[in-house]
Amino acid sequence: MEGVDVIRELMRIEEKLENIEKLLTELLEREESYALMKLSEESLKEFLENEPDIYSEEDLRVRYR
Repeated sequence: MEGVDVIRELMRIEEKLENIEKLLTELLEREESYALMKLSEESLKEFLENEPDIYSEEDLRVRYR
């Protein structure tokens, strides 16, 4: 019976490790997405600051206060 308990416990540990692996993969994907967005933001910031505005406030149909 002791061998069966060890196998059962190993299976539970393996399942938990698989769940942890999935969570880590998801976290890494989110971090990669955030890093790419931040890089895009930083690299476009100077370019966009130097571009003229296409629309003015007078072009707005609805004004929010």
